[in-house]
Amino acid sequence: MNLSGLKPPAGQKQKKQRIGQGMGSGRGKYSGRGAKGARSISGYSMMRGFEGGQMPLHRRLPKRGFTNIFRKEFAIINVGRLEGLEGDTFDPGRLLELGVIRKLGDGVKVLGGGELKRPIKVSAHVFSKSAEEKIGKAGGAVTVIGA
Repeated sequence: MNLSGLKPPAGQKQKKQRIGQGMGSGRGKYSGRGAKGARSISGYSMMRGFEGGQMPLHRRLPKRGFTNIFRKEFAIINVGRLEGLEGDTFDPGRLLELGVIRKLGDGVKVLGGGELKRPIKVSAHVFSKSAEEKIGKAGGAVTVIGA
């Protein structure tokens, strides 16, 4: 087989239609855009969601819900996850260092998921009641940061 003799199948390669090339080309004068109107003008861009003057869908639908602008985003960690980590003192800096949490946000919140069998000292911004109980039962200590 000679690679220089390879050709694409008939009809696969087509010449790109060149518009605005004179009246004889079939795409001259208005270049397929029509005579007047917004779309015929260069630099035209339609607003996102525009429906030709009809009330756009995003304005027809009812608005629901509420966004609390004072919401706090905590980095969450469970007590069971702390059980598997080495060391006995944990604070936000240490948890970041170990890669348990990715970013602090408004602080660290410790939840009571999982089991805890060894005494640990935990410093965090918020604790759930069950997390405090589990850490206390295991003989550990809880320190609330910024309280």
